[in-house]
Amino acid sequence: MLRSIPRTFAAINRPSAFAGLRYKHTLPALPYAYEALEPYISGEIMKIHHAKHHQTYINNLNAAEEKLGSAFQGKDVNEEISIQSAIKFNGGGHINHTLFWENLAPGNKEIPKPSGELLKEIEKTWGSFDQFVTKFNTQTAAVQGSGWGWLGYNKEFKRLEIATTANQDPLKPTTGLVPLLGIDVWEHAYYLQYKNVRPDYLNAIWHVINWKTVTDRFTKAHK
Repeated sequence: MLRSIPRTFAAINRPSAFAGLRYKHTLPALPYAYEALEPYISGEIMKIHHAKHHQTYINNLNAAEEKLGSAFQGKDVNEEISIQSAIKFNGGGHINHTLFWENLAPGNKEIPKPSGELLKEIEKTWGSFDQFVTKFNTQTAAVQGSGWGWLGYNKEFKRLEIATTANQDPLKPTTGLVPLLGIDVWEHAYYLQYKNVRPDYLNAIWHVINWKTVTDRFTKAHK
């Protein structure tokens, strides 16, 4: 799981600052079985996506942070800089996927909808829930190559926004928006089942969105 930075990271002595940084990121367990999201997302895709792809991001992130610690202790600024892209990519992959699994839950034939204040905000911003889904799918389907579609909250202007990010760029560090809902549109998230028809995947995934977790994030961000 995502681990918090220990207090020793803020130590004044530069080499000793990383000395206390020994935690490793680990793969979060899913609160449902791999096949629980069928027929909308196949069990095979979920298993490969979670156990292979997410695990690889974690392995690479741990390795990059290990290198960063050594460079930090050795006061090798050039090496510290060179490692940043690996931390951004793999750290973003870990953050994004951890949120993605929480965004999903076993569904049914009817597309679930949020309720309460979140639904009111969606309707105020896009006119209706259906119009929100259409706008979200249109923007997300248009992501060139690999990336993510997001529902985020703009704390400065106190409003919901749809956004997209490339590759594994996490939403908040990239745009400043608080991530509420993220949908992975890398091909590994859907190709085995939907081939290259990304819009079909986007239409299907709404059947398994966990609006409880989205609403919880909205409530926290909205305070």
